[in-house]
Amino acid sequence: MKTKNNYAFIDGQNLFLGTKQSDWAINHKRLRIYLEKKYKVSQAYYFLGYVSESNHELYSNLQKAGFIVIFKEHTEGLLGKKKGNIDTDLVFEIMKSLVDDKEMEGVVLISGDGDYKKLVDYLIKKDRFVKILFPNIEFAYFLYKKIDVKFKATLDQPEVRKKIEYKKSDKQ
Repeated sequence: MKTKNNYAFIDGQNLFLGTKQSDWAINHKRLRIYLEKKYKVSQAYYFLGYVSESNHELYSNLQKAGFIVIFKEHTEGLLGKKKGNIDTDLVFEIMKSLVDDKEMEGVVLISGDGDYKKLVDYLIKKDRFVKILFPNIEFAYFLYKKIDVKFKATLDQPEVRKKIEYKKSDKQ
């Protein structure tokens, strides 16, 4: 594992749907602390599909927890008609960081989306990949079965979930 300055890139919709499917939710503050302690993540980018006034509290909580929130740009005519597909934005930010940010040592990716497989393979080859964290075992997209187990984990493992799960008593 890289030693001290890794960046996390989170597919927010994939994380939300993956935990919801398993009937639990993330405590974003706990997740941010977990990433920092376990994977030495100094910066964490949280990608979301689009801006909605109804989600203002979520955006605020993400920022308070220490995430850099990045929204997908949509033209006004497409809002509400198209899912907030952030895949290319996430890949672009990772590649931009690799080129422009000499401080970044490695990448932690939270998603189960198979669209990132080519990126993951490239980062492993370049020794810049730390881990892909799947929201749940069912989101462990079949394309990732061939990568070494040291590069993948699921957030719904009991010992991990216990550290990052939102509980009704939490105040984010």
